[in-house]
Amino acid sequence: MQQPYVSPDTGRRPDSRGRILVVDDDPTVAEVVAGYLDRAGFAVDRAGDGPAALDRAAEHRPDLVVLDLMLPGMDGLEVCRRLRERGSVPVVMLTARGDEDDRILSLEVGADDYVTKPFSPRELVLRVESVLRRARPAAPRGRLGAAGLTVDPQARRATKDGDELLLTLREFDLLAFFLRHPGRAFGREELMREVWGWDFGDLSTVTVHVRRLRGKVEDDPARPRLIQTVWGVGYRFDATGKEAV
Repeated sequence: MQQPYVSPDTGRRPDSRGRILVVDDDPTVAEVVAGYLDRAGFAVDRAGDGPAALDRAAEHRPDLVVLDLMLPGMDGLEVCRRLRERGSVPVVMLTARGDEDDRILSLEVGADDYVTKPFSPRELVLRVESVLRRARPAAPRGRLGAAGLTVDPQARRATKDGDELLLTLREFDLLAFFLRHPGRAFGREELMREVWGWDFGDLSTVTVHVRRLRGKVEDDPARPRLIQTVWGVGYRFDATGKEAV
C-alpha cells in the first residue's frame, strides 16, 4: 500500500491535523495507539525509549506527545522534564497503574493530561483532541492583566512584572480564566469543566495545577495572596493581592 506523503521539511503529511509523537516501549500498545491516531487524521511518529523520543522531538517538533510513564532507563517523568526544557509542548501521559501518586507525579512535571492503562484508544484520541484544541491560538481577545500579571491569549504568552512565565498549556489556561473572573470563587468541578472542558475526571488534576501555578505567580506560594483557597468551595483570584483572612 502506498504510504502517505510526508514533507521532508516539516515531517508532516499535508492533510494531517497535527503531528503526534507516541512514546511506549510496548510495540503492541504503540502500534494500536498510532493506528487510532493515524485514522483520526494525525501524522504519527513513534519511539520506544526516552533518548529516541528526545531525538525524534528534536528532528520534527511534535504538536503533542503521548508518553508512557514506565519507560526503561529514562522514565517518562524525565523525558517530560527534558521536553519542557526545550519549550512548551503538550503531553498526555500513559500510566500503567491507577496509583494516585503516579498521576500526581505526571501532573507535577507538567503533563497536560493522563490516561491510565488499560485504556480505550478512542478515549485517548478524544483526550489528544481536547488538549490540542486548548493549545491552538485563541479567538481574538484583548490582553488580560492584574496584580503585575499579564496574559496575551493570542500569543499564549504570560508575564509577571515584565518577566515571562514558563507555563504549561493548562497552567496558562487556568491563569487566563482566573484573570477573566477576578473575585469570584470557583469549585474544582467548575474549573475542570471551564478550563479542561471535562464534565468528569480526577479533581486532583485541578489541585495539582493550582499548586504549580501558585509556584510561578505568587511571591510566597506557601502564603498565596493571588490564588486563594476558599474553604468548602474551591479557589478565587484576588487582584488586590491581599492576604486572605
